[in-house]
Amino acid sequence: MSTGFENQELIAKLPQSGVHCYPASGSKIMRNRIVSAIVFLASAGLGGFLLTQGSALYITPYLFAGLLFIVAVIMILVFCQTFLSAKYRVAVDYNEKKIFLRYRYSKIAIPFENFDGRKGTPDKAERMLDNASGSANEYLILDDVFEDACFQTSAKDLASREDFEQLKADCFAIAEAYGARNSEDKVKFYYEKDDKKADPNLDDQAVNDVIEAAMNEGKDKVEEVKETVEEKVEETVEKAAEKAAEEAGEEG
Repeated sequence: MSTGFENQELIAKLPQSGVHCYPASGSKIMRNRIVSAIVFLASAGLGGFLLTQGSALYITPYLFAGLLFIVAVIMILVFCQTFLSAKYRVAVDYNEKKIFLRYRYSKIAIPFENFDGRKGTPDKAERMLDNASGSANEYLILDDVFEDACFQTSAKDLASREDFEQLKADCFAIAEAYGARNSEDKVKFYYEKDDKKADPNLDDQAVNDVIEAAMNEGKDKVEEVKETVEEKVEETVEKAAEKAAEEAGEEG
């Protein structure tokens, strides 16, 4: 579906076929496999023990065993996911004109005409991990501009730094060529929803309007006080003149 923001000259410079696959980090894949296998064995073993020995321990085993078996099933899914992400965590498919990414247990597809790729920033937890490891990390946002959710990957999530740099180059080129970020129909961030907040010139104008209104109100107050003082002075002078005339008449 065309959005009307495509730059055909830039699109022509993109690869017209092929798939660029970017696998996940080998160390993260191995860590997830080990952790998921250990948790699976522990939860499945404990669940089986509760089903067979729970009555002897005077507890109701079925609820706890059911929860443990659910955990075991989740660990199976996590373990299987590691083999999928070993093929790719992110893939740029120039045949289908889509970007695919593995997110938890799902495969997300973002059409080129909906896509925006830009630099990301770590959240608080990621920043603490980066500081603890002492090595800088770089983040990349993969966004479907017409959906509420956007996704983020980093240099440490992929198999190599070279893969990350190539993915970044691919994403930036696609976003620039298809121009989905320029659409008025895109999902706006909180700071884009209020046009007045988004435009600093409007903020300056609003401040100027407030100052001008305050100055005008001050001028009105000054004029009002001035008129009141003048009236009081005139009234006082008239009373003094009348009194002086009365006293002069009595002396005569």
